[in-house]
Amino acid sequence: MSRVYLDHAATTPLRAEARAAMISAMDAVGNPSSVHSEGRAAKSIVERARALVAEAVGAVGADVVFTSGSTEAAALALGGRGLVGADIEHDAVWSWIDPVLAVDDQGQVTVTDPVRSTLQWANSETGVVQTLPEGLAVSDITQGFGKRPFAFNWAGVGMVFISAHKIGGPKGVGALVFPQGTDVAAQIKGGGQEMGRRSGTENVIGIAGFGAAAAAAQADLDAGRWDAVAKLRNILEEAIEAEAPETIFVGNRGPRLPNVTTFVTPGWKGETQVMAMDLAGFAVSAGSACSSGKVKSSRVLRAMGFDAEAAASAIRVSLGLDTTEDQVLRFAQAWLNKRKTLRSRVA
Repeated sequence: MSRVYLDHAATTPLRAEARAAMISAMDAVGNPSSVHSEGRAAKSIVERARALVAEAVGAVGADVVFTSGSTEAAALALGGRGLVGADIEHDAVWSWIDPVLAVDDQGQVTVTDPVRSTLQWANSETGVVQTLPEGLAVSDITQGFGKRPFAFNWAGVGMVFISAHKIGGPKGVGALVFPQGTDVAAQIKGGGQEMGRRSGTENVIGIAGFGAAAAAAQADLDAGRWDAVAKLRNILEEAIEAEAPETIFVGNRGPRLPNVTTFVTPGWKGETQVMAMDLAGFAVSAGSACSSGKVKSSRVLRAMGFDAEAAASAIRVSLGLDTTEDQVLRFAQAWLNKRKTLRSRVA
């Protein structure tokens, strides 16, 4: 039986639209900074993708600066600003902030001073979604982008950043979005590309794929395709809860992304669960892909009030647009079978 990929929050399969755009861009031999015909052709690919990304994120008229991903975009947005945030932030943000904001047991953050704060829109480990306060300085919208409606020009947030590989685009390309005229100091200096905010020859192929993926992701969102995914997520949770009532579904009493469920099974380490499910043919994770493999309990879950043992006993299952009900039920049954075997050994 073929393997089932249920780790879409870590990265998504490359969309056909992105693949086609990237293959086409490979024929553009020019440097986007060159003024000759070949250079202008490459530049037009970059600018077309910039327009597509801006439209998808609701930021027409704003500046979109392409980066190597959300981590670099976070550094560009946060470096030297001294903002505060919460312990639920991704490491790419957490490393730059003073994590003093309070988090409740459903993963909701209390922001007391938006103009001095950063707040992740949707959490990468739990899928918990925040309401972004007016005047917020910066938001990491990487996980929510393409899965829930968002319009930068209406959100009242100073800056947001996104990554292509979370929406079916290529790995290694992202973007920082902010109003025109905003003072953003370059951290990578050189030739002055990307409006002087990020030097270095543009990744034309990756950017082309990003633009195509952004347009396709917006079309899927408009078509309501994620509503069906949310139903599958609920089917999965109901199947597990029916036979394993001790399972704790993180943040399920508040708003979550439609495709993410993180659940805690006290006494069964997350890493052990991930390995067991991998052997059974299912790809899941024990948290953010950037922190998986590190033997430690989740900082995000600890911030939500879980003790160290419980925080280390969580796995994240994240579905995609092509995930089927059969795959979800097969996973639930395989997980329950592994749980039953473990319990029989302990008894």
